[in-house]
Amino acid sequence: MAKTRVLVEFGMGTSLRREDYTEAARRAIKDALWHNSVNMAELFDFRKEDMIIDAEIGVQKPEAVDTEALLEIFPYGQPNIRVVEGGLDVGKPNGGRTVIANAAVIVSFDLEAAE
Repeated sequence: MAKTRVLVEFGMGTSLRREDYTEAARRAIKDALWHNSVNMAELFDFRKEDMIIDAEIGVQKPEAVDTEALLEIFPYGQPNIRVVEGGLDVGKPNGGRTVIANAAVIVSFDLEAAE
């Protein structure tokens, strides 16, 4: 397989009140995807289902992210999600914290399949 990267998009998401790491991650992925029109499949004469999507999410508590729930975000393609330590937790004066997640969404294709 000649997995070839064709696109990288970045996003940020927050959970302002509930300290929900999965929700912050969901919003970060959507921020990366929804602000862009990913039409790479058509440019390479592939189906959208052929997109190999690698999403890396950074949050302060990676173990608190439900990666299965995040897979539901992607309307097509073959998504893989990896959660790592990153992001930012911002303390609030009255207790609790705001959770910030960062996402990198990388789209690749198996260009050997096109030959």
